[in-house]
Amino acid sequence: MSSTSLPPSPEQCLVVGFGGTCLDYLAAVSTLPEPGDRTQCRSMKIQGNGGAANTLTCLARLGARARLMSEIADDIPGKSILEELRADGVDTSFLVVAKDGQTPFSYVMVNQSTRERTCIFTPGFPLMEPADVSRGLKSALEGARFVHFDARYTDTAIVVAREAAGQNIPILLDAEKKRPGLDGLLHLSDYVVCSPNFPKAWTDAPSLPSALLSILLRLPKLKFAIVTMGEHGCLMLERSPDENPLMGEEDADSLWRSLEQEKDDSVARPMCIASEVVKLTANGLGTLTGRLLVGTAERIPPSELVDTIGARDAFIGAIIYALCMNMAPEKMLPFAATVAAAGCKEWGARTGLPFRTDPCLAPFLGETGYSA
Repeated sequence: MSSTSLPPSPEQCLVVGFGGTCLDYLAAVSTLPEPGDRTQCRSMKIQGNGGAANTLTCLARLGARARLMSEIADDIPGKSILEELRADGVDTSFLVVAKDGQTPFSYVMVNQSTRERTCIFTPGFPLMEPADVSRGLKSALEGARFVHFDARYTDTAIVVAREAAGQNIPILLDAEKKRPGLDGLLHLSDYVVCSPNFPKAWTDAPSLPSALLSILLRLPKLKFAIVTMGEHGCLMLERSPDENPLMGEEDADSLWRSLEQEKDDSVARPMCIASEVVKLTANGLGTLTGRLLVGTAERIPPSELVDTIGARDAFIGAIIYALCMNMAPEKMLPFAATVAAAGCKEWGARTGLPFRTDPCLAPFLGETGYSA
C-alpha cells in the first residue's frame, strides 16, 4: 500500500466528548440478598462509568486523542475518576472540578449466576451549566475531528453542539431515551446511535426500520442512524446521496426481514449484511434513498460473558474511531461489535476495553493498527 493510500493515523484524530461521568462501587455476589438478609461479596472493583467517559476511554485505548468535557467535585470519587481517566490517556484539562459539590457515584451489586445487577445511584451536584463551558469552549473544540454527546446536561450540551456545528465539526449523539432538550441536539447531529427503545418512542412508528426511516426524514442533516440491540446485533440506515429516478421503491420492513434471513447463526464472529441502495418507504412516511445494514453481535460463550455494563458506550467509541479511519460501514459494524464484545468479557465498564494492538482487532486494523 502506498503512503498516499494509507488512512489517517488515529493519533491525528481528536474526539471531544461531552456528558456524564460517575464512580461505580461494584460488588460481585453469588445471589442478590432478600430484604433483611446479608450476602457475602466475592470480589469488588472501584471503577469509573458514564457514557461519554466510557466512550472516550475506548477511543483513547484505540489510539485516538480523546478529550472529556464534564463535571466532577473535588472529593474522593472525583479524584479517583480523574486519576483513572488520565491513566488511560484521556485529556481532562477541560473537566470542571467543583470545589463544593458531590461527584455522582453508584453502588452496584452483580449476580454472578444470572448477570443481573442492582444499582443504587447517588446524583452529583452542582449540575453543569452553560457558564461552566462558555469561556474555554473554542479552545476545547480546537482541532476536533468529531464531537460526541451522551445527552446529559442537555442545556449545556446545546451550547457546545451549536459551537461545534458552527465550526463544521461532525457530531455523533447517543440517543438513549427521550429527555428535555434532546430534540435540539438531534437536529444538530450528523450521526446518531440509539438504544433499542428510542426510535419507536421518539417517532411513534410501529417498527424499527420505519422508525429509523422516520428519524432520517425528520432530521435531514443525519448521515446515518444505528439502533443497538445487544446480543441481537444492530440495525443501521444510511442515507445515500445517489438519486436515480428509475429506482424502484422498497418497503423498509420487508427489506429488513430479507436481510435478517441472510444471517448465519453458526458464525460466532460479528458480520454485516447490507442491502443495495434503494428508495425506502414505510407506512406512508415518505421515501428516502439509502440502504439498510444488519450487524450481528459476537456470540460470546456463557463461560466468557462476565458483564455487559458499558457495552453500548464501547460500541459507540468504536463507531467514532471507524469514522476517523474512514472505514466502510460493512467493516465498521463488525469492528464495533468486536470492541463491545471484548468489554463484556471483563468486569466493569472499562476493564475489558481493548487496545489497538489487541489480537481480536487484528482482522480490522492489522499489526500496525491501520485500517486495511
